[in-house]
Amino acid sequence: MSKVNGPASQTTLNKGQRGYNKSVLALMMVAALGLTACGNKDKKPGQALVVVNGEEITSHQVKDELQRSGVQPAQEEAATKQLLEALIDRQLLLGEAVKDKTDRDARVMQAVERAKAQIIAQAYVQKRLAAVTKPAKSEVEEYYKKNPQFFSERKQFEMKQLTIATKDFNADMKAAIDAAKTLDEVVAWFDAHKIQFARGDLVRSTSDLPTEMSSKLLTMPRTQLFMIKEGERTLLMALTNIKDSPVTLEQASPQIEQFLYQKKSKEAADGLLKSLRAAAKIEYLNKPGSASASASASAASAASAAPAASAAPAASAAPAASAAASASAKTDAQKAVDAGFK
Repeated sequence: MSKVNGPASQTTLNKGQRGYNKSVLALMMVAALGLTACGNKDKKPGQALVVVNGEEITSHQVKDELQRSGVQPAQEEAATKQLLEALIDRQLLLGEAVKDKTDRDARVMQAVERAKAQIIAQAYVQKRLAAVTKPAKSEVEEYYKKNPQFFSERKQFEMKQLTIATKDFNADMKAAIDAAKTLDEVVAWFDAHKIQFARGDLVRSTSDLPTEMSSKLLTMPRTQLFMIKEGERTLLMALTNIKDSPVTLEQASPQIEQFLYQKKSKEAADGLLKSLRAAAKIEYLNKPGSASASASASAASAASAAPAASAAPAASAAPAASAAASASAKTDAQKAVDAGFK
């Protein structure tokens, strides 16, 4: 039995849930920023839609929330009504918060300042990144040719799998798995020892698996058992088939272009921070390890301010799993694009 260590799985949210989460986050952020404007009676831009205890909620505010939420055009009418009601609720809460001086609480003021600084910094980075150009057609073609394992020579793996709780794995089970020739023999042992498990089929390709795992699968004999431990669960798998599953340049171009653009944007953001740090006077005040901690914080800041570039646009070429008992492991890079080439 072979053992392959895989990264933890992550369930992909559907588009509706992602849109909902974005709406909630947008409302929370604007609510926090609203605390800094308490007592500001200046007329807000846009046509007033509602007046709440003397405070206007305008069409401009609703439109801004709608843009932040990422709602699909077909859902805009319903979402507009929901957002307007949410803005009314927020204004009511804001008014009460001002009355009891919640906006003057030290922790609230600190959170507002932190959010304000982050938003301004992100806006500056985005303004500077506006100069980053989309990759040329020749760059896309070059990437395609240099990575045949993701595209022209992509392989598809068909596998059977058993999923068990990692806590149930012990020496006796390991010995039984090592002695087994097929998953059916393992299932018989599980049944005899009353081990709970889930059984399923899985399809993955060289474009949506870590390179190390793909390399092992390509050289692995059919039906050989191997194991992947993922925290609280363990996957016992058997490779049943490998077949060619190429992706053409025309199919891959949109994802490659997006990946290369994100990569260039991240490099530009990193370069901007590097130049700013080189030109700045930075003094560490008697705090051991401050330099290394600051470097890490700087890297994190750049990552949050710039579009994340994945290691490869591999997920764009990933086929969907068929009736899998649980999702297969993916790297962050390979979760970048949900769409797949079938």
